[in-house]
Amino acid sequence: MPEPGRGRHFVNSFAHGLAVVRSFDAEHPTRTLSDVARDCGLTRAAARRLLLTLADLGYVHQDGRQFRLTPRVLELGYSYLSSFTLPELAEPHLEQLVGRIRESSSLCVLDGDDIVYVARVPTSRIMTAAITVGTRFPAHVTSVGRVILADLPDEEIDTRLARADLSPLTPRTLTEPDALRAELRRVRRQGYAIVDQELELGLRSIAAPVRDRGGAVTAAVNIAVHAGRNSLESVRRDLLPPLLDTVARIEADLRITGPARASSPGTGTHR
Repeated sequence: MPEPGRGRHFVNSFAHGLAVVRSFDAEHPTRTLSDVARDCGLTRAAARRLLLTLADLGYVHQDGRQFRLTPRVLELGYSYLSSFTLPELAEPHLEQLVGRIRESSSLCVLDGDDIVYVARVPTSRIMTAAITVGTRFPAHVTSVGRVILADLPDEEIDTRLARADLSPLTPRTLTEPDALRAELRRVRRQGYAIVDQELELGLRSIAAPVRDRGGAVTAAVNIAVHAGRNSLESVRRDLLPPLLDTVARIEADLRITGPARASSPGTGTHR
């Protein structure tokens, strides 16, 4: 019979098994049969059956009277994490970043010759055109686009620049292919890009690449700020360190999950 307050579908033995797994933690990496029975509200016989079952399945290792979890329990979390899209993985980290710096941040991927916003945590509207998930801009004129382009082979960069519309969007926009190639080489060396009012006057942005387990750039994270209250020096000094820290945490999640889809189902945005 199910416990009081549980539906008829409820499987007590399964719930007890999960309780046994959760009884191990940083303070209690090893447990005895008596420990598990007491903390999980089980009889010794029930606790023993559950521990031995988990041992047979490879989730628990027994050493005399002591039991401990094995690395195989990570498979349980992997199933959850591997179902995430890249924006779903990144968004909690973007939220933490925005809470820390009080500036807007986004995750973008390359789609054709454009970058596409696939996740965004805004603080205020700093551009004339409102940015939402799905917004596109030419890759060569954005900080996120430049850190992604900089990872490409030189031959592909040349091909992309040859077909790109290099018309100026502001008086500061780089429009000469040689100047853009030189900038991309600099971005490749330093590992980040700053675009100063090339996309829109009054807008400065800094971006860093997000690499997958194999080291390939799969996306980029940016921070966008008002040029009037953020100098280029302050952008590098105050925003680059938390940006790189955020990217490192996203990459750590990607190392666990492996390849992640660029977008949530239904957005139609893929790398």
